[in-house]
Amino acid sequence: MSADVEHAFRAEHGRAVAVLVRVFGDIDVAEEAVQEAFAVALERWSVDGVPPSPAGWIITTARRKAIDRLRREASREDRHAQAVLLAAQQDGPVEEVGPVQDDRLRLIFTCCHPSLGMPARVALTLRLLGGLSTAEIARAFLVPEPTMAQRLVRAKGKIRHAKIPYRVPREADLPERLSGVLAVVYLIFNQGYVGPRAELCEEAIRLGRALATLMPDEPEVWGLLALMLLVHARREARAGGVLLRDQDRRLWDRAMIDEGQAIVRRLLARNQPGPYQVQAAINAVHGEGVTDWPQVVALYDQLLMFTPTPVVALHRAVAVAEVSGPEAALALVDELALERYHLFHAVRAELLTRLGRRAEARQALQAALELTEGEPERALLRDRLAALPTS
Repeated sequence: MSADVEHAFRAEHGRAVAVLVRVFGDIDVAEEAVQEAFAVALERWSVDGVPPSPAGWIITTARRKAIDRLRREASREDRHAQAVLLAAQQDGPVEEVGPVQDDRLRLIFTCCHPSLGMPARVALTLRLLGGLSTAEIARAFLVPEPTMAQRLVRAKGKIRHAKIPYRVPREADLPERLSGVLAVVYLIFNQGYVGPRAELCEEAIRLGRALATLMPDEPEVWGLLALMLLVHARREARAGGVLLRDQDRRLWDRAMIDEGQAIVRRLLARNQPGPYQVQAAINAVHGEGVTDWPQVVALYDQLLMFTPTPVVALHRAVAVAEVSGPEAALALVDELALERYHLFHAVRAELLTRLGRRAEARQALQAALELTEGEPERALLRDRLAALPTS
């Protein structure tokens, strides 16, 4: 891809697909037409230059390509093509320039419809709004490309056959549906964070920004965006699985941290807390020069009210260790049923080491190593195991 076309693809792919889905009512038709339009752009823009409105050019070209294809198929008595073409001809003029925010919002909610399984929601969102190829999505989620291709085909087929509506939910249904959309975006981010795949994290942040633009009055949308910014800002410092306390803060992206903290301050002023906002606030505290651990414990107490899970309790125990000492934290950790979670054993190992119980710490590190898949985390655990005295 030329740099101009690549930039336009990253910026406008989701927007163009969303407009074409609205016009034709068919995801496959829209997606293929947009792909064709970008292929034409590769040939034309190098000769004619980048048009004043790349988005309008892509949308117009894609619509023409789709209509030409549907006319050919309709002439062969393809009834589906005839129906899609009729729907497109009845639609008003396609929006070529200007805001198409409602179309993208409709497409996000279509991709994340609750009747689709979570893996399908994530894959569709990355494919249609993120513009990632099937191969890229398959690599990100460690599945064979044919498996991911089948998953995408089934998801699009279900949308078509079940007639899943291409619209924003009613206001009464919006909070429940929005939580599912945010969960998909956060899952994409976490997959990139654990991978580690920086491009997936960046894709999730881009989707988060789009949602914040589309739904500026939803505090949890902003909370998720702030959370992702604050965590991703430390990506360089955590290379190799470096723990937060050992990170070189000079490697942190200060501009990204400042943006995330500014969002958190605005959200605090609104006083409409939610789980993503509280997690963002915790990471905003970590972004200061010195972590205020009592404040972190208090924020985890609030987070447990929204998300009373053992994993949240485990992270709270880590903060408790900094306030009340490792013995108090270990008592909390040992009450949690997380034996199959690698961080449970890693946290226990850290607390046992601080208490001088080295043999137990070694056992806990070995248990964590057996349960850990990510190589950076495995390398960190091996280093900690090697550094632990045998006596």
